[in-house]
Amino acid sequence: MPDSETSSKPPDARRALIRNERAKLSATYVNGLAIATFAVGGLAPLIALLSAGTPASAGAGLIYGLAGFCWIISGALHLLARGILRELTP
Repeated sequence: MPDSETSSKPPDARRALIRNERAKLSATYVNGLAIATFAVGGLAPLIALLSAGTPASAGAGLIYGLAGFCWIISGALHLLARGILRELTP
């Protein structure tokens, strides 16, 4: 049964609605990747390292470096998601 909201719209408006929904879905997915990258790669290793209670070893620098890299990747993915949302049409 067709939705009364979309069936009464002209074809161009319906295409714009579909395009907007696809853009929002893609942006949500990319932003989810950003959150996962931040949590798993950027935050969890730092919490594990800091809660270990042992002095920082030589590997700590690598962990800090990889965590920083994950933070940068997470930010870039978030900006990509925002860019996808700019494709929305009024």
